[in-house]
Amino acid sequence: MRADRVEISWDEEKSNWLIRIEAGEEVVRRHCDLPRSADEAALRSVAQKTIRDEGYDLPASSVILRM
Repeated sequence: MRADRVEISWDEEKSNWLIRIEAGEEVVRRHCDLPRSADEAALRSVAQKTIRDEGYDLPASSVILRM
């Protein structure tokens, strides 16, 4: 399956990164424990792994980062 949109943003409430995967009307939210100071490469890498783990496909370059 192909994800339409993937976004990573800092979740202030939970104090960790939120990966939001959209595929049609379905939205999957997963948190990761990288530190807030994580660099872009680390965030894209964990997002790509999460995307694959959830059964979706999307190039890492298409991931939107909200830092």
